[in-house]
Amino acid sequence: MRPQVEDIEDDLAAEEENKLINEEYKTWKKNAPYLYDLVITHALDWPSLTCQWLPDKEQNANKPYTTHRLLLGTHTSGQAQDHLQIATVQIPKRDHPASGADKLDRADYDDDRGELGGHSLPPAPRVQIVQRINHAGEVNRARYMPQNPDLIATKAVTGEVFVFDRTKHSSEPERGGVCKPDIRLVGQTREGYGLAWNPNKKGHILGASEDMTICHWDVNAYSKAKSTLEPTTVFRGHSSVVGDVDWHRSHDNVFASVGDDKMLMLWDTRSSGQPQLEVQAHDAEILAVSFSPATDHLLITGSADKTIVLHDIRAPTKQLHVFESHTDEVLHLAWSPHNPTIFASASSDRRINIWDLALIGIEQTPDDQEDGAPELLFVHGGHTARPTDFCWAPGEAENWTAASVSEDNVVMVWQPTMRVWAGEDVRIDEKELESDSMEGIESTTGGTGKAGSSARGPSTAASASGDD
Repeated sequence: MRPQVEDIEDDLAAEEENKLINEEYKTWKKNAPYLYDLVITHALDWPSLTCQWLPDKEQNANKPYTTHRLLLGTHTSGQAQDHLQIATVQIPKRDHPASGADKLDRADYDDDRGELGGHSLPPAPRVQIVQRINHAGEVNRARYMPQNPDLIATKAVTGEVFVFDRTKHSSEPERGGVCKPDIRLVGQTREGYGLAWNPNKKGHILGASEDMTICHWDVNAYSKAKSTLEPTTVFRGHSSVVGDVDWHRSHDNVFASVGDDKMLMLWDTRSSGQPQLEVQAHDAEILAVSFSPATDHLLITGSADKTIVLHDIRAPTKQLHVFESHTDEVLHLAWSPHNPTIFASASSDRRINIWDLALIGIEQTPDDQEDGAPELLFVHGGHTARPTDFCWAPGEAENWTAASVSEDNVVMVWQPTMRVWAGEDVRIDEKELESDSMEGIESTTGGTGKAGSSARGPSTAASASGDD
């Protein structure tokens, strides 16, 4: 009888959680017009575990929107053929009088479409899948090569990394569901999620695996005479699952890895032996790592211990700062491509937090303290399920625009209210940033902290389930 009692208790707990999520969604929807300048919510046929903006966009002076492309995948759990997907996204122009993007109020929230902003746009879906490529099993992660965005790498459940030349595949998948990647990168025996193209060396890519290895491939060495490509180097150092990898932004031979062994490791591809640095960085599994694009010696890690840690690789044993707000494991980290002190974190608590290093240590009023640490700039609560990936839009005109996907089939494109990000660009004195205590870091924007704080309160009680 005991298992039946436990089943009933589990069902009741799930029902209570669903009620809470629904209440949070209602609160989020009511407050969304005050918190965002743009919200696009689209329900996909299947969940996507990955999302990344492609770098191009189309614009027509006579249209109130620009068209962007988003890289997605599917996770059908074997119920249907999986695909690598490319979607177009219409984003209203901020300065176009017809877009309505600068004249939002609560009446602007479209319940049927789950959208906020740009309602003069055409009635067709703002997110449309325009290319599907057959994939073997779910797409754990998909990333395009920075030097050639038509080359897209995916992490497959087999442990392989597939490389597709998008231009060699039709817009609709071939019948029969046969997966035909242009290159198969082999060398790992179990699946993984960490995948990173080198931003400086064309064709060099890293893959992390549950088999405790990191593989480094050079696709320039591929020959059509053979369908697969072996790694140039296999790095072994972790004693458990390797969760994520990331290249240094300026030193093209240096990369970082993190794993379930709680370790942060730094490697040099010129030395295939031991890691150059290894340190226990958290009290639980580490799931994400990301180098700062602006400051060479800084990186962040996210963990199942619910925290994000800022590290200085010159003094790795000391944590520069610990970011605390999430109530569940931190899954993904992404630095803003436009603002050197801004990064975002996605968590199993269904929240995506935006943080600002420049606000660390500033004084707060008691009311602001209740909303969280001063560096917590904004909380996106638009997902009712765990977010699986997050990405910042690359274009300067789309500064502060982001996309995120979640386990409940939803893809969201959103932008926090101008009250959070308007003003001069955030700047930071690197000499102050290098201070171990992180004291003295200040933003040159007079009202960023206050705006973020005022927006933060309502947004924390937020969750959306896609199209209503």
